[in-house]
Amino acid sequence: MNTKRFITLTLGGILLASPTYLASQQDQGQESVADAARKAQAEKKDAPKPKMVIDNDSLDKLSGTINVVGSEPPKPEDQDKKQDDKTAKGPVKDEAYWRGKFADANKKLADDAHELDILQREYNLKQQQFYTDPTAELKQEYSRQDLNDTKTKIDEKTALVAQDKVDISDLQDQLRQAGGEPGWATAPSQPAPASTPQQ
Repeated sequence: MNTKRFITLTLGGILLASPTYLASQQDQGQESVADAARKAQAEKKDAPKPKMVIDNDSLDKLSGTINVVGSEPPKPEDQDKKQDDKTAKGPVKDEAYWRGKFADANKKLADDAHELDILQREYNLKQQQFYTDPTAELKQEYSRQDLNDTKTKIDEKTALVAQDKVDISDLQDQLRQAGGEPGWATAPSQPAPASTPQQ
């Protein structure tokens, strides 16, 4: 029975002592929070002040550029270099440039027109063609495959010639917008061949 009483008294003592222990711990916690606040105030006073605080009042006094985030702006020399690189990369659009562009476009148009002319002649010949083999003649009269194929090629080439003409017209518009002379759209005149002396 002594052990029961001893345990009871020990538990009672712990219960009576715990509120005073907790109160003392709270006082120490409050002191530590207050100490931490004092330390933060002292650090804040010792910290260097920002050079300028931007608000509505100081906004009128600002001059120059402000870069809060990011890399430094490029120096003027770098910008000049970039401009030089851009002009060096692009072709100079002078008379020789435009004459070359128009010469290429006109050559393409002439080649396509020549091929179209050949296809039309072939088509006309195929329409009048005489086959010595009667089987081949009957087959071609029935299916007319070779005529249909040639007609398809003629249609494609006609569309290509029309596109070439549109491309030349677009080049002429670009020349006008670039401020070039209209004479640059024509090929340079070829020197006349030397006439051979008659004997």
